[in-house]
Amino acid sequence: MSRNDLASSACAVARSIEKVGDTWSLMLMREFFLGTRRFEALHRNTRISPHVLSGRLKAMCAEGIIEKRQYSEHPPRDEYLLTEKGRDLWPVVMALMTWGEKWLDGPEAVALRHKACLQEMRPTLVCPECGEPVTARDVAAHVTEEFAGERCTGSDKG
Repeated sequence: MSRNDLASSACAVARSIEKVGDTWSLMLMREFFLGTRRFEALHRNTRISPHVLSGRLKAMCAEGIIEKRQYSEHPPRDEYLLTEKGRDLWPVVMALMTWGEKWLDGPEAVALRHKACLQEMRPTLVCPECGEPVTARDVAAHVTEEFAGERCTGSDKG
């Protein structure tokens, strides 16, 4: 599968990677979730070149992940706000943060506090039916016929 095929894949992971799977888009998502909204602050906090930043912001607006809103008329200035579609990427960013804190060297950079109880916490995947935490070992994945047709058919399971 080539990078060009990702957008039309039957696999939601592939289609998602095509939209937000590059380094700079994920770094911008981190900043949006930390409350950063203005171009200058996004540039300063991520060190993305202004040209690349502008391109990513335009693409994310076109995809409906963020929306551009003017906050000053004189001089004209815009800020970028997450849409519902963008806010739904929060679990992805949290999963990357949690994985990085567990497996990569470095300090903890962000403390999360649940607004309802004010306790520090780390997000956990849970089953929506029974409420039990789930890991990869607790879930069985079943590939659809359409997606099976895209995948290699060689056997790599022992």
